[in-house]
Amino acid sequence: MGQGTPGGLNRQGLPGDRKGDGSNKKEKKFEPAAPPARVGRKQRKQKGPEAAARLPTITPLSKCKLRLLKLERIKDYLLMEEEFVANQERLKPQEEKAEEDRSKVDDLRGSPMSVGNLEELIDENHAIVSSSVGPEYYVGILSFVDKDQLEPGCAILMHNKVLSVVGLLQDEVDPMVSVMKVEKAPLESYADIGGLDAQIQEIKEAVELPLTHPELYEDIGIKPPKGVILYGEPGTGKTLLAKAVANSTSATFLRVVGSELIQKYLGDGPKLVRELFRVADDLSPSIVFIDEIDAVGTKRYDAHSGGEREIQRTMLELLNQLDGFDSRGDVKVILATNRIESLDPALLRPGRIDRKIEFPLPDIKTRRRIFQIHTSRMTLADDVNLEEFVMTKDEFSGADIKAICTEAGLLALRERRMKVRHFTS
Repeated sequence: MGQGTPGGLNRQGLPGDRKGDGSNKKEKKFEPAAPPARVGRKQRKQKGPEAAARLPTITPLSKCKLRLLKLERIKDYLLMEEEFVANQERLKPQEEKAEEDRSKVDDLRGSPMSVGNLEELIDENHAIVSSSVGPEYYVGILSFVDKDQLEPGCAILMHNKVLSVVGLLQDEVDPMVSVMKVEKAPLESYADIGGLDAQIQEIKEAVELPLTHPELYEDIGIKPPKGVILYGEPGTGKTLLAKAVANSTSATFLRVVGSELIQKYLGDGPKLVRELFRVADDLSPSIVFIDEIDAVGTKRYDAHSGGEREIQRTMLELLNQLDGFDSRGDVKVILATNRIESLDPALLRPGRIDRKIEFPLPDIKTRRRIFQIHTSRMTLADDVNLEEFVMTKDEFSGADIKAICTEAGLLALRERRMKVRHFTS
C-alpha cells in the first residue's frame, strides 16, 4: 500500500523536463547578409572647420529644374502685378483730379458751342470775334484757352450764350477743302482717250511739263503757263482728260465743282476760294481742277439780289487768286466749261488762263478709235460692222458712242445672248 516503483510517479509537470521534437517552437530560417552600402575604398572623414562648413554635393534632377523655372515665372508675374497695383494706386488720384477739372471746364464752356473767327486781339483777356451769321462782338477770353496760339483770322469756339472764346480749332484746313483732295488716283489714263492727240500734247506742255521740268522754261527765258481752260461740246472728253492728268502726275490733285464755291452766308464763298488755293500752295506741286466754271465765272452785271452779288464776290476772289499780288508758284489751274462765251473776259485774259484748249466733236478717225476702246472688252458677233456707225453722218460725241456700246450690251442681256449682234432696221 502506498508502495511502488519510483517509475510509477507522474512526471508531468516537472520543471526540469524538456519537450520533445514535436514542440510548437519553429526553427529560424537562414537569411543572407546585407550587401555593402558602397563599393570601393572607404574615404576618411575630414575633420576641422572646413569640413563643417562644406556643403554637400547635390545633383538636381530635371523635375527640380522644371519646378524652379515655374517658380521663377510665378515670381516674375507677382512682381509685375505688384508694380501694376503700385502704379494704379499712384495714378488713380491724378486721373480722378483730371476728370474733375475736365468736368469743370466743360461746365464753363457750356454746350453747344458756335464756330467763329478771331478778328483782333485787344489784350490778353479780350478780343473781337465774328461769326458767319451775325456781326462782330467784343468778348472775353477764358483763362484755360492757350493765348499763344490765338492769332487774327484763326477759327475759334465761342460760348453759345455769352459768345466768349472757350477754345481753338487746331485743324487749320477747312473740312470742305479736305474732301476736295484726290486721295486715290483715277483709273483712266491717256490710253483710254480716243483721239485728242493735239489736246493731250497741249495740256502736257501747259500743266505737266512745268511741274516736272521747270528748268526747261528757265533756260529758254519764259514763264510757264499758270492755267488752261478746256471748252467744247458736252461729252467730248474734258473731264476724262482731267482724270488722265490726275492719273499720270505725282502732284497733289484738288478737284472742285464751280457750284461748290457758292455758299449761303456772306463771305463764305471767297473764304473757301482762299482756303482752296492756300492748301494747294502748302501741298505744292499741285493741280487745281475746277469743273463747270461758268457757275461762278459768268460776266459781271448789275446784280439786284444779295445772292448774285455774293457770286460775283466769289469770282473776284478767284480772279485775285489766279493772278494777284502773291505768286502762285507750283500751282497749276485747269478750268472746264461748256459755255466759254458766257465767261467774264477778265477770267480768260492771258496771265490768268494762258492756254485755251478746244474739244471738238470727234471726226471719223477719232470715232473709230473711240469705238475700238469701248468694244475692246465686249464679246462681239461676227456680223457686227462698226464701220457703219463710224461712217454715219450723225454728230456723235464720245459720250454718245459710249452710250451706244452700253445699250447694245443691255439688249444682249435682255435677250439672254452672250454676244452682241448687229441689227439693221
